[in-house]
Amino acid sequence: MTLNDWMKKWFAAVSVCLLLFLGCVVYLFADHILNDNEAKPAYVINPARLLVSDSMVYLEQYHDEIDPIALQAICDKNDMSLLVTQLDGNVLFNSSADKTIQKVDVKTSLHYDLYTAKVEKDFFKITFPIVDDQTHIQMGNAIFLLPKRAVGMENTYALPLIPLLLMSTFLLFLVGLLFILKKKMKKDIIQPIQKLSYYSEAILKGDYEQKAEYGRTDEMGEVYAVFDQMRIEIMHHSKRRDAQEKAQKELITTISHEIKTPLTTVKAYIDAISDGVCPDMESVMEYIEVMRTNTNKMTRLVEDLLLHALQELGQISVNPIEQYSKSMLLQMIKPMGHYVRTAGVSFIEPREIPDVLIDVDANRLEQVISNLITNALKHTSPGDSIRIQIEQELEQLKITIADTGEGILPQDMPFIFGRYFKGQVNAKNEGNGLGLSICKHIIEAHHGSISFKSTKGEGTVFYFTIPLC
Repeated sequence: MTLNDWMKKWFAAVSVCLLLFLGCVVYLFADHILNDNEAKPAYVINPARLLVSDSMVYLEQYHDEIDPIALQAICDKNDMSLLVTQLDGNVLFNSSADKTIQKVDVKTSLHYDLYTAKVEKDFFKITFPIVDDQTHIQMGNAIFLLPKRAVGMENTYALPLIPLLLMSTFLLFLVGLLFILKKKMKKDIIQPIQKLSYYSEAILKGDYEQKAEYGRTDEMGEVYAVFDQMRIEIMHHSKRRDAQEKAQKELITTISHEIKTPLTTVKAYIDAISDGVCPDMESVMEYIEVMRTNTNKMTRLVEDLLLHALQELGQISVNPIEQYSKSMLLQMIKPMGHYVRTAGVSFIEPREIPDVLIDVDANRLEQVISNLITNALKHTSPGDSIRIQIEQELEQLKITIADTGEGILPQDMPFIFGRYFKGQVNAKNEGNGLGLSICKHIIEAHHGSISFKSTKGEGTVFYFTIPLC
């Protein structure tokens, strides 16, 4: 059960208990009001008869010649007030302090029926007929004003048992629900939040290995799942950042070393020419060619480093211009073919180049093709071949560069276009790991795509597309 469902059921149970408890309170209050304002004759009759028995016996015997002193003594003894009247309402005896009452209205003041007995503050007003004990004829009326305490009515009100038991039950049930709610909140909310706080502190300290685990699939479980996904993402980005920082340091070291070597070579050849080591112009030209090769290598390294810096800043400039493809691509491919063949690798030029209008930066496109051919050359040996093919497909120009070299290891394939990735490095394919990353950036800046396929020992095929205008 989810926390939301549990809270709904708990709220419904508490609401029902509160309503029932409120209903019992209203019932008891109403019952108390009714009991406080209406006499209960069933509780009054027997104590009243016992209380007035002495007075009634006296009146039945001496109603013709009442002794006020004797009757007053009986009234004082029983703590009651008595008004004796004739049948016509004339007062014969009045035990109260108010002696002004001479006659009563027999229609309104006499209450023989105990169910209509009036309550005046804390007194019951009850009338008993005075009957002659010989003739059994009514001779008058005795109106008694009896205090509640005298007839046992003081504090006689008792709470009804069933509502009281229900109130107690509902109250205990509410207390139980509150106790359960406290335990539930502590177990399912407070403790998990405290654990999340602990995991958060661990992440802040750089400890990403502690997995946030929660055993149930409720709302808190979803929070834990999202938190753990966040932990994994942070750990991934942290490792990636560390790897990138390490790769950047290695890149600086590698490029420094790779620039230092051709610089040293160029300096040595310049010194040799200056010292007159070259016996003739043919030797000088050979030395110049070596220096040109090393200078070109340094130029490529510096260009890659500059492009990498611009890529980090998102500032690789691509300035496309609408131009026809055939003449532009021929100017790029011819020099590259000569360069490949000097390495003993066969270069197969495209049979036909579609002459279509494309919107490209020729310098950047040449850099992409040059990088792909240079990579292919690094992974081929004399006797292998590099083939370039250009064709139109739908609304795009597709350029394919394939080689019959050693291919790419399967474990390296997912990372080919990553910055600094160099794969399995050997003496021949040393590099800075920036070329393919830069190629991908340039092609995507032209709104194209680049991909590859490779089989170990059979070769690699790279192909990229450029949209037509």
